[in-house]
Amino acid sequence: MSNILAIAQKELKSYFASPIGYIVIGMFSLLYGFFYFVMLQYFMRVSMQQMMGGPQSSVNINEVMLRPMLQNVTVIVLFVLPMVTMRTYSEEKRSGTIELLLTSPLTDFQIIMGKFLGALTLYAAMLGVTLIHLAILFIYGNPEWKPLVTAYLGLLLLGSCFISMGLFISSLTKNQVVAGVVTFGMALLLWVISWLGSFQTGTIGTLATYLSLIDHFDDFSKGILDTTHLAYYLSFVTFALFLTARSVDSERWRG
Repeated sequence: MSNILAIAQKELKSYFASPIGYIVIGMFSLLYGFFYFVMLQYFMRVSMQQMMGGPQSSVNINEVMLRPMLQNVTVIVLFVLPMVTMRTYSEEKRSGTIELLLTSPLTDFQIIMGKFLGALTLYAAMLGVTLIHLAILFIYGNPEWKPLVTAYLGLLLLGSCFISMGLFISSLTKNQVVAGVVTFGMALLLWVISWLGSFQTGTIGTLATYLSLIDHFDDFSKGILDTTHLAYYLSFVTFALFLTARSVDSERWRG
């Protein structure tokens, strides 16, 4: 376990040794702040309409503001996380340090999990920045915290899928740009594959809907914790890390 944490710490430091860590967190915070401001304005307008004689039912801040906002956050994650994972193995191959890593007294499992945890920690830090905005809502409003915890769990699992897939693709190439573009393309494909299920019936439609990464997040955003979605995300991460292990193992044999 200490070896895994050491590699994770090394990966995390490498993000901030270059501008990528600051740029990723900065862009994520900027875009999140924009969505937060827009949805807050929308919530205030809906609330004012109710006070001035609109619908008499109470306005739920979780439904009107937070749920749509967190669904928009998934779009930011789609664009940002390929930038985080594109260098994990590609940079090692380009600089030639992959040979040193593979000949060190570390197992493939330790290397992969260390890199995965390093990237996941950076992603968790990105999500942690958003808690400042939520704290303001809790100070001046009364949102429900349980659906928020479930939604953030969904964001963490969704991000884990992107990271594990990015690790696998990065292990296949020396070019960071290629790794980033292919990761984004594959993530986008698994994002929109449910469109196929919307006009296909039978097994193909059901399979396309099930494979969609974003469709499994929908219940999380509603505050619903379904073991089906948990199993899907965890299985996706496990399978992607397994493919990464096979890719790294083949690299070791070629070396």
